[in-house]
Amino acid sequence: MANLQITTSLLGLGLALVILHLLRRDHIYILHGLFWIVIAVLAVLLGFWPGLIDRIAGWVGISYPPAALLLGTVLVLLVKSLYADITQTQLERQLRRLNQRVALMDAQKPLHKDRS
Repeated sequence: MANLQITTSLLGLGLALVILHLLRRDHIYILHGLFWIVIAVLAVLLGFWPGLIDRIAGWVGISYPPAALLLGTVLVLLVKSLYADITQTQLERQLRRLNQRVALMDAQKPLHKDRS
């Protein structure tokens, strides 16, 4: 069991370092980076303290702790996916409006003919 704890902790630390590197290089948006940092911290926390998932499952009333972990993971990924869809929709709407404004500006310009 100690090997699993060490592996989980190292994976969490590695993920945190990669995310910090991506944030520093401006390859990932800060809010997305914060989400992944929280995920990495949770992985490290569960690696160092594996009994935490047992306690959380007990508080929630789930008798099989790995099921609680999987349920939590699915819920987090579902929320993350929904947030990504909302963000994508907003960006597409903004892009469509920007294209319409550019088209209107182009339509308002007087036509110039080049003389050859």
